[in-house]
Amino acid sequence: MTYEALQKDLKAGKFKPVYLLEGEEDFFIDQISSFFEHRLLSDTEKEFNLNIFYGRDADWSEVLNACRRYPMFSDRQVVMVKEAQSMKTLDKLMGYLDNPLKSTILVVTYKHGKLDGKTKLKKAFEKCGPVLSTKRLYDNKIPDWIKEYAGGLGHDITPRACMLLTDHIGSDLSRQANEIDKLLLNLPAGKKIDEDDIELYVGISKEYNVFEFQKALGAKDMVKVIRIMNYFADNPKAAPLTMLVMILYGFFSKVYAIVHLPAKPDRELASLLKVHPFFVTDYVKAARIYRRQGAERALLILHEYNLRSIGVGDAGTPDAGLLKEMVMKMVH
Repeated sequence: MTYEALQKDLKAGKFKPVYLLEGEEDFFIDQISSFFEHRLLSDTEKEFNLNIFYGRDADWSEVLNACRRYPMFSDRQVVMVKEAQSMKTLDKLMGYLDNPLKSTILVVTYKHGKLDGKTKLKKAFEKCGPVLSTKRLYDNKIPDWIKEYAGGLGHDITPRACMLLTDHIGSDLSRQANEIDKLLLNLPAGKKIDEDDIELYVGISKEYNVFEFQKALGAKDMVKVIRIMNYFADNPKAAPLTMLVMILYGFFSKVYAIVHLPAKPDRELASLLKVHPFFVTDYVKAARIYRRQGAERALLILHEYNLRSIGVGDAGTPDAGLLKEMVMKMVH
């Protein structure tokens, strides 16, 4: 079952006796888990009808006893097994899964992996309730996710603002959601989030950031490149060299791919490169400027300075000096 479909069922009050929440993306697991822990039962009902166990310390017999009890002063009770990947006796729940109590909702969260689909335990979970298997989003999907998340809270967001959050925070959806939630506390209802809001409330400069630096370097706009480099030199935490090299390597890898592809529409290129369509024009422009030899040389230089940034073949040149030296080699 997908996250969206499961959310829709829960909002409609359609509940099953057992839920398995598993996979690589903690955010989706935590959101569904939070619904059962905080929103399904009233505060009074929780006192008698909410039992939470943690995998490492959970005793399977206590979990089973909790599941088989009937609710008090409520139509249902919730039993949660968190961090079930650490519960060595999880398979002892098999007997209960064969005949779960309808008045109990058992929620099992299994993070950083999945139960083996070939096991009897996994098949038992699939038989008696929804299984949510989560995956980490590709980087090119993060801007769309940010837009959708903000939209669900009643706010539109500009592509540029999405980009700033994506570049600064990356693919950690929990951190993204946390920053957006804090941001919206300062905005009037329905206001469209723009780069000024991101700069003011999140603290990401709309002019001096990794995305603008990458864009300027791709266009060989040296006035802007030098201005942003100087900002990075004065504010080392804004763009640590190791992070900057990694992001630029991803950028020039895509530029190198474009120079080897026949001309294609931007949307098709975005799909092939697994990037958001908003970014494609920058890659295409850089491909025209650097061409095959320049893109290849840029990648080799980035590899060299990645090693130097961690002390391989370098006697301790400051990061600001390495960055300036690297950029000059790349653009000439």
